[in-house]
Amino acid sequence: MSERNGIFAGADPFEIAGRWLAEAEKTESNDPNAIALATVDPEGLPNVRMVLLKEIEKDAFVFYTNYQSAKASELDTAGQAAFVMHWKSLRRQIRVRGSVTREDGPQADEYYASRSLKSRLGAWASHQSHPLSSRTALMGEVAKVTAKYGSNPPRPPFWGGYRLCPVEIEFWADGAFRLHDRFRWRRVQPDQEWDVQRLNP
Repeated sequence: MSERNGIFAGADPFEIAGRWLAEAEKTESNDPNAIALATVDPEGLPNVRMVLLKEIEKDAFVFYTNYQSAKASELDTAGQAAFVMHWKSLRRQIRVRGSVTREDGPQADEYYASRSLKSRLGAWASHQSHPLSSRTALMGEVAKVTAKYGSNPPRPPFWGGYRLCPVEIEFWADGAFRLHDRFRWRRVQPDQEWDVQRLNP
């Protein structure tokens, strides 16, 4: 553990992740909080897409989506997911794996209310992941929900968050001659202590 200093220092992986994200916010020009979220369908076929990480809590990572989307169906069925955050400007990445649960209470209401009006109306209008006949049809749906809800739409019942509680977090930083630095934090259950190991590059 004495070897784990500098950017890897700390006794709490969530604090380290928050520190790295704060650094990335100063160097990445677009969406420093973007994560590549991986799920599996009922047949075990992997799926991955970019979403935005909205909060790093003391023991979990939180993001939001449409509960009628393909990703939500796969998250609910498997109850597990993984993601990676990668910052080219910092030459670092964080990999995370664990269980997922829905966040569809007051915290989701608060985040939804913080979004721009057009994004809130868009959440109502989009039947995410379902076939769409045309962009004109989508804009027609936006017009309908705008007429219905005006400037203060409530959070749709089919839209909310997910909380990923990890059993594994890996911090990676680029090294000369591809001799990268990697530290894996692992625990069997979310309430257990972390075991930290340096990994070969």
